[in-house]
Amino acid sequence: MAQQEDVFKKIVAHAKEYGFVFPSSEIYDGLSAVYDYGQNGVELKNNIKRYWWEAMTLLHENIVGIDSAIFMHPTIWKASGHVDAFNDPLIDNRDSKKRYRADVLIEDHIAKIDEKIDKEVEKARKRFGDSFDEEMFKQTNQRVVDYIKHREAVHTRFSEAMNANDLEGLRNIIIDEEIVDPISGTRNWTDVRQFNLMFSTEMGSTADGSMTVYLRPETAQGIFVNYLNVQKTGRMRIPFGIAQIGKAFRNEIVARQFIFRMREFEQMEMQFFVRPGDEMRWFAYWKEWRLRWHKALGLGDEKYRYHDHEKLAHYANAATDIEFQMPFGFKEVEGIHSRTDFDLSQHEKYSGKKIQYFDPELNASYTPYVIETSIGVDRMFLSVLCSSYEEQALEGGDSRVVLHLPAALAPTKCAVMPLVRKDGLPEKAREIVDELKFDFTTHYDEKDSIGKRYRRQDAVGTPYCITVDHQTLEDNTVTLRERDSMEQIRVNINDLHALIHDKVSLNSLLRKLK
Repeated sequence: MAQQEDVFKKIVAHAKEYGFVFPSSEIYDGLSAVYDYGQNGVELKNNIKRYWWEAMTLLHENIVGIDSAIFMHPTIWKASGHVDAFNDPLIDNRDSKKRYRADVLIEDHIAKIDEKIDKEVEKARKRFGDSFDEEMFKQTNQRVVDYIKHREAVHTRFSEAMNANDLEGLRNIIIDEEIVDPISGTRNWTDVRQFNLMFSTEMGSTADGSMTVYLRPETAQGIFVNYLNVQKTGRMRIPFGIAQIGKAFRNEIVARQFIFRMREFEQMEMQFFVRPGDEMRWFAYWKEWRLRWHKALGLGDEKYRYHDHEKLAHYANAATDIEFQMPFGFKEVEGIHSRTDFDLSQHEKYSGKKIQYFDPELNASYTPYVIETSIGVDRMFLSVLCSSYEEQALEGGDSRVVLHLPAALAPTKCAVMPLVRKDGLPEKAREIVDELKFDFTTHYDEKDSIGKRYRRQDAVGTPYCITVDHQTLEDNTVTLRERDSMEQIRVNINDLHALIHDKVSLNSLLRKLK
């Protein structure tokens, strides 16, 4: 675990050094849990968004997009339940004066018990070798049996307390399990309290005439209040979906793990409207399809898993997360929820407007049910970055840091390099750049030795390097170097476009989803 934490620290440092992610307001000592995307980060982020957007809107005839405002009428958040129910259970340590999410403290404690079980299993696996039976060992080794029994007991109490919104029950688990503050090392805890996560501000010109509005904590409600506008103007028939990419804001008290949990973040959400009774079929469809979208990137199928929710949100009748193996464990990157007709019914009730759908096939009006797919752009970005980072030992004692980014997502698709800065090579290299730049993000680099330039491009994940040398002027060929294998081939300049396009286009990625 410590080794993984070291790798994560290196990834965070790499992200800053190579222009992917900067701490926000850094010259003023930063702003906690807020980050800016640098010149390479914004390209990678935009490519992730494009991959999602086109997978939704190009590959599905019945899905369209919108872009709703961040500010919305405050009653929307009353109707959605965010004013009353969008809370985190928080607990303070009196000695360190630090505040924590009670549920996260307990989840981390359960994870530590899991680590103890895994440690015992690994020790036994080494001892017994090929003849090792993991299931039998877990059932017969008394220490492991006790760990598993303990874990299940804590987990059951935790689930019951969360489902019942029992704040005292959460505190009792923390006390009974002797969970200590990671900073002070003491168990001097306050009571658990609820804390609303929405940022609020005033809208209006005077104090008397202003009203409290909220920065949206999710993009979904902008879709729900526009669903009838889209349905009527687009003449959409159920089932149909509305996609949206946009900023959301949550006043996270325990913001941590770099860009994994931030106060200002970006979401890619799609709400799919279906007939009541059809929702579980569509829930299963989107659950499978969304995992396929992730796996098409080639980051490693074993790094994904589903996590079905034990505690369902007040609006859901089914919910699952797609979790990705980050350096700090399996973490949620996307949620698929069956939201029933909760949101639309609430908005109909609070607005006093009829927003039902008339189904011509059934000759009846009803409130549609909704399947939601919701993915965090920043978490997706982090999963791509973490799984792509590698420190690679090379022959002859050399080494390199390389980002094995999926080629279609890479910020720069190819770098063109003259071998030397004379003899007409820079001019020829510029000609190639001017030809390729209309289709690919192309970088020109002439500084330092060719080896250093290759390393620089490897570190930002550029799939191809094109080297222009003296032979180029004779036969119109260049050296094309591939990032991952470092293989170099001689190709004609006229063939470059087709070769690169075949590997780096979003089209090739989308075709995997057919």
